[in-house]
Amino acid sequence: MKNFTLLMVAILFYSFSFAQENNLQEVDELNATIEQLLEDAEESINSVRFDQALRELNTALELSRTINHPRLIALSSSLLAQLHYVRHENDKAATELQRAISLQREINDEEGLAYSYLNFGKIFTAKQVFDRATEYFDLSETLYKKLGDKENLGVVDLNRGILYLNTAKRPHAALTLLNSAEEKLKTSSNEYERGRVHYYKARAYQATGQFEKALEEAEISMEYAQRNQFGAMIQHTMLVQSQLQEEMGNYAEALALLRQNNVFRDSIYNLNREVLAVDTSAPYGVDAMKSTMNELTRTKEEAERTLKVNKLTTILSVALITILSLLTLSLYKNNNLRARANDLLQKKNSELVTAKENAEKASLAKAQFLSTITHELRTPLYAVTGLTHLLLEESPTENQKEHLNSLKFSGEYLLSLINNILDLNKLEAKKVEMLESSFNLKKRITDVLVALKNSAEDKRTKLHLEFGQDIPKKLKGDPLKISQILINLVGNSIKFTENGDIWVRVKRISQNDCKVLLRFEIQDTGEGISKEKQKAIFENFTQGSLQINRKFGGTGLGLSIVKNLLNLMDSEIHLESELGEGSLFYFELSFEALEPATPQSITGNEIPEPLSNDIMHNKKILIVEDNKINQMITRKILEKNKVICDVADNGTIAISKVENNHFDLILMDIHMPGISGIEATKEIRKFNESIPIIALTAVTLEESLDEFYLNGFNDIIPKPYKTEEFFQKINKYLSQEKAAV
Repeated sequence: MKNFTLLMVAILFYSFSFAQENNLQEVDELNATIEQLLEDAEESINSVRFDQALRELNTALELSRTINHPRLIALSSSLLAQLHYVRHENDKAATELQRAISLQREINDEEGLAYSYLNFGKIFTAKQVFDRATEYFDLSETLYKKLGDKENLGVVDLNRGILYLNTAKRPHAALTLLNSAEEKLKTSSNEYERGRVHYYKARAYQATGQFEKALEEAEISMEYAQRNQFGAMIQHTMLVQSQLQEEMGNYAEALALLRQNNVFRDSIYNLNREVLAVDTSAPYGVDAMKSTMNELTRTKEEAERTLKVNKLTTILSVALITILSLLTLSLYKNNNLRARANDLLQKKNSELVTAKENAEKASLAKAQFLSTITHELRTPLYAVTGLTHLLLEESPTENQKEHLNSLKFSGEYLLSLINNILDLNKLEAKKVEMLESSFNLKKRITDVLVALKNSAEDKRTKLHLEFGQDIPKKLKGDPLKISQILINLVGNSIKFTENGDIWVRVKRISQNDCKVLLRFEIQDTGEGISKEKQKAIFENFTQGSLQINRKFGGTGLGLSIVKNLLNLMDSEIHLESELGEGSLFYFELSFEALEPATPQSITGNEIPEPLSNDIMHNKKILIVEDNKINQMITRKILEKNKVICDVADNGTIAISKVENNHFDLILMDIHMPGISGIEATKEIRKFNESIPIIALTAVTLEESLDEFYLNGFNDIIPKPYKTEEFFQKINKYLSQEKAAV
């Protein structure tokens, strides 16, 4: 009995090991099948066999999804984009590439990303969008250099040469790049790209009038094309040969080649006419693909059964036939159950994928709707807040002043709501990205506190700054996100604190080489928050209680924005509070130290007073704005502070006025007819790098604040604005200019 038990254990152990080995072997075989299908599809695309390429790509995509292989799924999408590109369906190609790039970024597939960026560059070249094509070729080249892929660097040079030849009309620069591509592809087995090099060299020589050299290159291209049956290359090379013969005066040869080209073109058209009616974006529902999949499945199952029988028959003796039969029957039943479970899981997975896609579409629609609504509300709200400020400055009666103050409060509340909704919308739509730059943390915090000092004084509340002396002077991080976090937290404390104090503390926790960990604290003596409400207040549209909402107002979005921003920076917000005893918010952030700490005086943490509006007197400011109402409001607000104003209705007029006149500062709208404010700023920076330019714009979901700074703006004032913020930022840059002088 003991020997029989040992024998059964040995058989079960071998069967388990064999099943594992068999599964791994099946996956490897399936991977190899998919790789071969993708290689065959690429060859079919190059040979203009679109119907065959479509079948191969759809089969490869379905198999890749079956085994959940992200790299092969992304590669299938990239090649499907290549098929769309060859058929001049650039929008469909771009959609497939976006899917591929999303997957490749998730799995950090640098080789796949480089290939997808290269294909995006081809699409923008076809659309004649020179700048975008160059950006994607740069991204592809950077990755291929990192990978040490000389062959594909040659392909990048080839496509840059095509871009210069077709879009920029620079044949000599194109020839330099094409010669570089020829050298890098000299030992490559990719005869399609090598043939393309000689075809485009022929076109470059043709453009420079060197017809003999062009004919030589065209002959080499034709050899590659005919040897590999590259249909499109044969047709295009034949057309170039015809043009060259015509330009050299050989009209008979040119006509003969043109006739051959027409016959060949018609044959390619007839060959692919039926496939042009097929919607290549649908990877399901194709009968041919289903047939191929069923055949592959049957072949795999048959091979599995045969392999099992052969293995078991070889190893087991006749004495174990009865035991082996029972074990085989048990395994067979288990496999059937597992197969049914797998089918059910695949069905549920497909349903989940569909639900996820629908949810993403709904989220995108919501984000776009909120972005449009908040942007459209800003223009009339700008008129409301601006005109209210002007009316308050014109000595109204006490009754009128009361009504105008109520109107001002309502406008500022609505402005706060719109700004918070836009910020939260950007975070939820994942439109917020981190921008690493060097900055002075203490100055950044001081600027925030100066901006909020008037609001605190209205509540008879004092702001205090405690900044550690051992904190490095220059740090590397995202200063905009830090300012936004502090504005929301300090602003929240100001709202709930009257006749009290607010402390902002920054302490160094640790420093390892150039990495420094800092702790930020914002403490107030305000209302406080009960224990049961402390977690909920970081959710959207949530405040401590209904009574607090009625007493202090607000949208309940500020702390939610703080939480989301800190999550983006790999940190989290903490809260300690007792009802009636104030609150302490704190969080930790890691930075790269660029400069060591410098000794600070005891009084170095004092918050300076906001700048006086007297700085603006007799300064010349150019207002670039196409909306007449906005022009009038901004101009009157400035002229009441003795500013000399000039107005430009669009970016073109603004460039001309800055070239021919002296201005101390420019307020630049972004969305204008003709050239935009960003394009106008780029042009101004070409001849004037010192004049302060402030973007005065209604920021949308699609716009990144970082983009404004990268394109030459000194600062941004989102419309509509609080007049205090408006004057503070203008005074800041006018005072800097005065100090520089």
